[in-house]
Amino acid sequence: MSQLQRILDLARGEIGVAESPAGSNRVKYNTAYYGWEISGASYPWCCVFLWWLFYEAGLSHLFYDGGKTASCGTLNTFARQNGQLVSAGYRSGDLLFLRFSGTAVQHIGLIERVNSDGTLTTIEGNTGMDSDANGGMVMRRVRPISCAAGAFRPDYEEENMTQEQFDTMMDAWLREQAEKAPSDFSAEARDWGENAGIILGDAKGNRQYKSFCTREQMLVFLDRFSKLTGR
Repeated sequence: MSQLQRILDLARGEIGVAESPAGSNRVKYNTAYYGWEISGASYPWCCVFLWWLFYEAGLSHLFYDGGKTASCGTLNTFARQNGQLVSAGYRSGDLLFLRFSGTAVQHIGLIERVNSDGTLTTIEGNTGMDSDANGGMVMRRVRPISCAAGAFRPDYEEENMTQEQFDTMMDAWLREQAEKAPSDFSAEARDWGENAGIILGDAKGNRQYKSFCTREQMLVFLDRFSKLTGR
């Protein structure tokens, strides 16, 4: 498993972890970072969560050169000084600095994926629907590019992908595409195709409008259309 995949898998497994009690910053990531159980307003943990991911994955050297920081601003300065600060072309695995108001970096999260509409899906510590930057939970969020204030790009090792790994990745991506909702502009054509029996969907009822069309599927569509028109 690649270094990047280890970090992503670990982060996904933490989604839903919350500080207890709410508003206390009492959470296992702070306990690991400081070495004892702490609480109080002086211990925000969005950056600590990312430190913990790299520590748990055995990849501490990729975060702050093996050191520790709980400060988004300090990590931002480190990234700039070490040529690891990027401001465009974001990738999965980048540590995204976030700014919701003003000019200062206020928050940070791990980019899980870059979406086709330009938004960024992140996994963040200490966030919540009531407070983007101090919400007390590990969550998956979708951030507009306008909130991005650059990103720290760890020096993940490049690893050759096996055919099996590629096939697995593509299968997962195709399943995801097949379940996506279609765009509004095609509504009239979709209604016609479904009512005419040309588009039936898979066993789960997914019409797969955002997925690829194989030659087999194309011929099935043409055959249904031919029977419909009598040609």
